[in-house]
Amino acid sequence: MTQLDRARLAVRSPADLIAAVPYLLGFHPSDSVVVVALRGRRIIFAARADLPDRGADPAPPARHLAEVIVRQRAESATVVGYGPAERVTTAVDAVRGALAGVGLVVLDALRVTDGRYWSYLCTEAGCCPPDGTPYDPGASEVSAAAVFAGQVALPDRAALAALVAPLDGPVRVAMRRATARAGQRLARLLGRPAGTELPPGDPVPTATGPGGPAGGPVGVGDDGAVRAAGVAAVRAARRRHRRGERLTDDEVAWLSVLLTRLTVRDHAWERTDGRDEDIALWTDVLRRAQPGLAAAPASLLAFAAWRAGQGALAAVALERALTEHPGYSLALLLDDLLRRGVPPAQLDGWPAVAPPGVVRRRSRRPRPPRRRS
Repeated sequence: MTQLDRARLAVRSPADLIAAVPYLLGFHPSDSVVVVALRGRRIIFAARADLPDRGADPAPPARHLAEVIVRQRAESATVVGYGPAERVTTAVDAVRGALAGVGLVVLDALRVTDGRYWSYLCTEAGCCPPDGTPYDPGASEVSAAAVFAGQVALPDRAALAALVAPLDGPVRVAMRRATARAGQRLARLLGRPAGTELPPGDPVPTATGPGGPAGGPVGVGDDGAVRAAGVAAVRAARRRHRRGERLTDDEVAWLSVLLTRLTVRDHAWERTDGRDEDIALWTDVLRRAQPGLAAAPASLLAFAAWRAGQGALAAVALERALTEHPGYSLALLLDDLLRRGVPPAQLDGWPAVAPPGVVRRRSRRPRPPRRRS
């Protein structure tokens, strides 16, 4: 699913497509090559990559883009390069060749530079002048329709990354205190001596769940009480967000500490989909969580964003997770799926714990056991 599905936008010209790309990605691209994939006449997917550095071989990233696009079962594509001609042309040519190599029809190949666009496939001076065609995305009906439908295109990717950055100032001071209280609360729940504080950000063992590495820091000695507390915290947080209420500092701190426990993290994962409230909840928890506690909420946000077709948001959330915990295996699993362009629809139902790179389909509810005759 793309961000334009709900808007039902009509793209009838290169200018319309250029106006639509920022809403497909979630931000205005620069120094980028973008491939917009179609099935029939419908846009189904968009993928972006940085332009190769000067002198770098453009073939490997071009092949990767082609592999991602063909995995969407696309039939055709348009390539759009953003930046100066000397960098865009080689990248677009490489992507065109890679797409053709996997059997996709290239409908058009465009370069966008300083408010003008050029087509590499059109040689008619009447419609494709040598000096390029000026365009104003702000004046496009596509942009107006996208904004009316509630779609957002941020100024650049840095603005997107800022949406998952940790909050600072008084919020951080308050969360530091709340997280200390949450650590003491967890210590009491685990039966540690009175006054013991568990530093939630300290390195702890990695658990292995059924089916392979489950991913993430967990505490030793998890029991039913911890899982029950986690289930209650997740349920309360989801209920509060559905009502449009903001979690308190203590609620965020308690939830973020409990999410370091594998059983709690997986319970939250199983109940996370691509709903707006899921994205809002895990964004809030991620931004307010203390350093060292970001991996779980960042991964949950990435999963929700990926299921919603917001791949760029998923990517920046995973960058946040892997910056703090480079070995966090749920983040590594999702990062691999995202980079390979595995369609979210391939996960039919709730997530199953699986080794990285393996996606297992499963039913939403377990089947009842067979009765013995």
